[in-house]
Amino acid sequence: MVEGQYTYAVGRRKTSVAQVRLFHDAGSVVVDDQLMEEAFPYITWQQLINEPFTVTNTQGRYRIVAKIRGGGIVGRAGALRHGIARALAKIEDGQFRPQLKRAGLLTRDAREKERKKPGLKRARKAKQYTKR
Repeated sequence: MVEGQYTYAVGRRKTSVAQVRLFHDAGSVVVDDQLMEEAFPYITWQQLINEPFTVTNTQGRYRIVAKIRGGGIVGRAGALRHGIARALAKIEDGQFRPQLKRAGLLTRDAREKERKKPGLKRARKAKQYTKR
């Protein structure tokens, strides 16, 4: 299934990790042996994933094969976007790197879920105070 020359990159978001292979031929985005449209059915997620291609104006020029582990659907989409951006930054002597950096696509989104604290319902939500 995997043939030809490719660029490898890892993208992360929340608890999701995406292993991305960017092939140097035209094609589609395949995620865990599914087309992107099947794995991410909403157009918002598809736009998020395709953002690195939009910024660099390279829609349809590369083929992506990705494996994603962990997290929910939004974290998976963000991890895939990060991985695609990092792979695009590596190719062609880094010619796309300034555009991707300016768009903020190479920065890993470090926001994680805050842990639950003892005596509270969630990380910060406390029981309602009753005066009487």
